[in-house]
Amino acid sequence: FGTSGRRGKVVDLTQLEVYINALAELEYLQSRDRSEGGIVRGEEFFFARDLRPSSESFVPEQGGRGEIAQAIAAAIRDAGMRPVNLGLIPTPAVTCYALARGQGSIMVTGSHIPFDRNGYKTNSSRGELLKQEEAPINERVREVRQRLYDQRRDESLFNSHGMFKTGHQELPAEQPEARAAWIERFTNFFAGQSLNGKRILVYQHSAVGRDLLVEVLERMHAEVIAAGRSETFVPIDTENIGEPQLATIQALADEAAAQHGPLDAIVSTDGDSDRPLILGVNPVTGQAHFFGGDLVGMVVAEYLQADAVVVPISSNDAVDRGALARMVEPKTRIGSPFVIAGMQEARRKGKKRVCGWEANGGFLTGSDIERDGKTLQALPTRDAILPILGTLFAAAGQGLSLVELFARLPKRFSRAALLEQFPRASGLRLVKFFSPGSVDPRERLTPFFTSAMGFGTISHVDYTDGVRVLFDNGDVAHVRPSGNADELRIYAVADTQDRADAIAAMGVAEPNGILRSMEKAVEAAG
Repeated sequence: FGTSGRRGKVVDLTQLEVYINALAELEYLQSRDRSEGGIVRGEEFFFARDLRPSSESFVPEQGGRGEIAQAIAAAIRDAGMRPVNLGLIPTPAVTCYALARGQGSIMVTGSHIPFDRNGYKTNSSRGELLKQEEAPINERVREVRQRLYDQRRDESLFNSHGMFKTGHQELPAEQPEARAAWIERFTNFFAGQSLNGKRILVYQHSAVGRDLLVEVLERMHAEVIAAGRSETFVPIDTENIGEPQLATIQALADEAAAQHGPLDAIVSTDGDSDRPLILGVNPVTGQAHFFGGDLVGMVVAEYLQADAVVVPISSNDAVDRGALARMVEPKTRIGSPFVIAGMQEARRKGKKRVCGWEANGGFLTGSDIERDGKTLQALPTRDAILPILGTLFAAAGQGLSLVELFARLPKRFSRAALLEQFPRASGLRLVKFFSPGSVDPRERLTPFFTSAMGFGTISHVDYTDGVRVLFDNGDVAHVRPSGNADELRIYAVADTQDRADAIAAMGVAEPNGILRSMEKAVEAAG
């Protein structure tokens, strides 16, 4: 819930389960006033999907589950709404299109999570569902579940396996207007500016916005090379880019440069195209340099001349040391709903140019942004194209390469890594064990962050979200369980990229890295 909606393994996602949850969310929104994001029976309700096979097809190797979009369309119809299929477009594109019309929307997507998982995300007519809405929605889910379970077998739409009795269902015809509107959002705002002379590689893989991104860049007059297209789903987590993925991208870059000439940048997105992936290319060596999403956010916020920025506690603390330091609002918990709430508070305080971002690079605008006489309408949800374009135009406007542009930021470097298949309950116990109590947390934490590992003395521990440990030598190690998946993450910040990489690597090392050692200590303590 929250940041990424509802999701799970495809083999567990019966159409009945998807239908119950989606119908409950729609009924909840119908109970709300328009000013609270409410929707009205009889009106249009928009949905779209990503390129995962299970989003619109049955997948034999995943227990025959799938056709999630069909379950969503049925829930919309049975809620008395008119389902409008916006097709294969990015998550922020369907959100933006629906919000402009004062309507709600659902995106069928598993975002960046592995291929064997999927899910969906619901938006009200005012934007993302917020944390305070989870409890009343879950209560409505319980009510709808009981109502459907009480039906007689012959009344139910579903068979004993939780799938529609009718089998395969056709989706409503796709409507192309939202895709066109999404492209126009950027071509209008950046009208009069050009990327002419820039050679950009678009790593397409299986991102739903892969062709749309190429089209946007070409309309900005860049020379675009599309590469790495995959018809098999590739999970790209822009917050956890490892060496194998960087090696794949470097190989594509080397091949493209050999055929077309030196590259200026490499760009991509995650699966549902709401998080950017941006790399600069050293003009001499051809080496690709990955830029973390929180650094990208800094560049874009400066380019947009923001007067307030909202970031989660996990962000690179370079934002506190550069030109944006005076604009930083109180750090939030991790997740777009918290960033959105922070942007709303900034607006209430009178700020005019408000934006925010996450460590994954997803960029949010909490107010309309005007630049060179053009206005970009507020979009309080993660977007990948704005940070890509903002970064490219910021570099071009200063006559710098991306590598040179990012080199001007405060010298703080970050890296994130994670352990998969780490039960969320275990992660919560770990956080509790290392939180303030009868024993000083520093005493418990020190054995896992030793001087032999390069750490200084613990100077402060922040519990805004997880356990963020700050050391007197400038290192930061932040441990946090995922909010909606069985994962335990470590966020590292340091004065060099090598050190940040080393902290992250020590964190997730198997079998006796920092995170596993902390887990064992919690288990031993009972």
